[in-house]
This record gives sequence, structure tokens and C-alpha cells, in this order.
Amino acid sequence: MTNTDKRPQTIGLTGSIGMGKSTVAAMFEEAGVPVFDADAEVRAMQGPDGELIPAIEAAFPGSTGPGGVNREALGAQVFADADARARLEAIVHPAVGQKRASFIEANAGEPLILFDIPLLFEGGGHAMVDHIVVVSAPANIQRERVLSRPGMTAEKFEHILSIQTPDAEKRARADHIIDTGVSHEETRAMVQALIAELLRE
Repeated sequence: MTNTDKRPQTIGLTGSIGMGKSTVAAMFEEAGVPVFDADAEVRAMQGPDGELIPAIEAAFPGSTGPGGVNREALGAQVFADADARARLEAIVHPAVGQKRASFIEANAGEPLILFDIPLLFEGGGHAMVDHIVVVSAPANIQRERVLSRPGMTAEKFEHILSIQTPDAEKRARADHIIDTGVSHEETRAMVQALIAELLRE
């Protein structure tokens, strides 16, 4: 890469449910790395007056209301239905792609940018980043965190795990692993050390 075509190094941050990915993304942001949060973009586009509401309502009647997408109603239509999930993804993914392109353009002068993408491997996003960072913790800690969430059941947890790339495979495919099974201070130190390492590159 020459100086004339310099661009930010891109980090793809991922991790299975309950692994602490959002916490780690916030640590990167606190350290000055711009973060693109795919989930937050989707929530905004599915919220009140969100740009995806008409298309989602047309595809899944009764799944939206004045407050935007009714997650329970939409979940009932796509939960355990691969075809319905594919239809929803065909609405959501291109819109997220446009937001991502705008984010890249806005941060073109930064040394590092981070994409917080839960389904990085499942959606093929891992092929579009320079560094893959996986957030991980022991299975017992993950289970405890997830089952403490409101409305979460063991059945829902098992279903989510079944459609996500297993943690062991994510770790095997990672360039870097951030451990969240330790204290926040230890995790933050890992994040800061990784940022320093990538900036040296």
C-alpha cells in the first residue's frame, strides 16, 4: 500500500451471544477507535419512523406499530423459520451496507476503524476486514450472562447458539482473541495492548 492510497486498518469484532462484545466495542470507542455498531444501526432503522418499517410490515404483516418493529411479533414470525429469516435479512442487510459505506467515508482519515458485527462469519463479513477480533469467555459464564437477561429461556438460548458459528470455531478463525471471562480492567488492558500493536503495524 502506498501513501497515496492509505486507508484505515479495519477490525471486525465478533463474538457469540453473552460473550461481552458490546462491552469490548465500548472499550475500543473509549480508546478513540471509531466503531460501526451494526445492531445499533438496525435498531434505529427499525425504530419509530425507521426507514425499514414499510418494507418489514409488507413482508411480515402485523410485525410493526407506532413504536417501530414489534420485536416479539416479528420474532414469532421468523424464529426457527430459515426462509422467513432470509427474507428479513434481504431487507436489512443492504440497508446496513449503505450505512457502513457512509461510516467508512466519514472516517477515511483514521488509522483504525472497527465494525461491531455479531454475525461476522455467518454473513461473510470476515472477508472484508483486515483483522478479526473474537470476544470470548468460558461457556459457563456465557450461559449465566444470557439466562439472566429478561425474557430469555434455555430453549431460546440453545436456538441462538444453533444458528451462530460455535465459539471454538470463531476462536480458531480469529487473528486476536479478547477474553471477557476476567475483570473489566484486564479486558481493557488487552484492548489497549491490541490497539497499540495494530497502530505499530
